[in-house]
Amino acid sequence: MEPGNRTSTAEFILLGLSERSERETLLFSLFLCMYVVTAVGNLLIIVAISSDSHLHTPMYFFLANLSWVDFCLATDTVPKMLVNIQTKSRSISYSCCLTQMYFFHFFGIMDSVLIAVMAYDRFVAICHPLHYATIMSPRLCGLLVGGPWLFSCLISLTHILLMTRLVFCGHNELPHYFCDLTPLLRLSCTDTTANKIFVLLVAGIVIAMPFVCILASYARIIVAVAKVPSAGGRRKAFSTCGSHLSMVALFYGTTIGVYLCPSSVRTAMKEKASAVMYTAVTPMLNPFIYSLRNRDLKGALRKLICRKITSSMTARSGT
Repeated sequence: MEPGNRTSTAEFILLGLSERSERETLLFSLFLCMYVVTAVGNLLIIVAISSDSHLHTPMYFFLANLSWVDFCLATDTVPKMLVNIQTKSRSISYSCCLTQMYFFHFFGIMDSVLIAVMAYDRFVAICHPLHYATIMSPRLCGLLVGGPWLFSCLISLTHILLMTRLVFCGHNELPHYFCDLTPLLRLSCTDTTANKIFVLLVAGIVIAMPFVCILASYARIIVAVAKVPSAGGRRKAFSTCGSHLSMVALFYGTTIGVYLCPSSVRTAMKEKASAVMYTAVTPMLNPFIYSLRNRDLKGALRKLICRKITSSMTARSGT
């Protein structure tokens, strides 16, 4: 196609998870419930940590940031899909598509890096307990969170700037439920080599490297836990590590499949299924994985709920 005949599309059509209308009611109910659980669970963790001074430690500081990122990641993708199902409208403007893509990559990168940071925090706490307070200083904690926020912003902005140089002509149907990078690149009628190289480079840095660091951290943790004399203590530690590693495998396994596997082995259905895992399932499960086995956090949640109930009863009796 000659350059003079190219006209960039003004909007895209999000085909969603299923093109069969009879499944949409079920999908709407399922994802609405998942989003409510995600929002309530993650926001409760943030409020509980911020309201309890005993939880103002590096581990809970990282957990509060992860909860906020998980909430924002789900909010960037799921509500738009719910609105599309409810209104029977699948269109999204070009500018809104790029905006959604920016925040998806921003919070997705933050999620990946924060999970690795939390694994490093646990490694230091278990393998170097006497030096934990010195190593995990407030300055380092600030850098471990502030650095990824800045890095995610720059990487996501670069993705968007590279996308703006592409032209989309003719076919504008996106076989996805949100504006993701790889499906959009397939719709472009211009050369996407620079975009694909940047995707692989970024995926290696923000997916593969954190994944390797997490595995290395948990390998050292498992070795240290194996030396614990108490059988009960070992079982509890291995159970906790197992639940954390299951979430790591779910998150990184699906993202690696989408962004690092050859396009020849990927299909639109596989990409959508993987996207559901890291945009909806893991943000919903993370609050349970990181809090159900945590006595301090459960205690803070109970105190928070009791406080709210007491204040509500006091306010009612006063009126």
